[in-house]
Amino acid sequence: MAEQTKFHLDVVSATRQLISERVDEITAPGREGEFGVLPGHTPFLTALGVGELMYKIGSEERFLAVRNGFAEIQHEKVTILAEEAEFPSEINLKAAEALKAEAEAQLQHLSQESKEYLEAQAKLERAVNQIHVGNLRR
Repeated sequence: MAEQTKFHLDVVSATRQLISERVDEITAPGREGEFGVLPGHTPFLTALGVGELMYKIGSEERFLAVRNGFAEIQHEKVTILAEEAEFPSEINLKAAEALKAEAEAQLQHLSQESKEYLEAQAKLERAVNQIHVGNLRR
């Protein structure tokens, strides 16, 4: 049997399918830390956090900003179901910078035990991720 060199990757957000193609590898932000997948990986299911999803086709690395969801890894297929996912070219860096500043200002005036604090913290995490991935434009 020939060694498997690629696997199928599907990335779907709440509003659309972003990717459906054969790739060589991925790295993704799990809730418990970043994980990588190569062809023939052991199957598992994990929750996604906020971060950069990198997928490689040949020697070309491509990126998405993802936020929350799930990843299902099978021997020949990876399915990413993200609450939110964006290509770097879709990210408005000025808007992300404004969102970051707004969230940082809110965090200074909120109690860490409040619901609003957690919401502002999530907003900040999203903005920082968008800025990071948005700067990966090629």
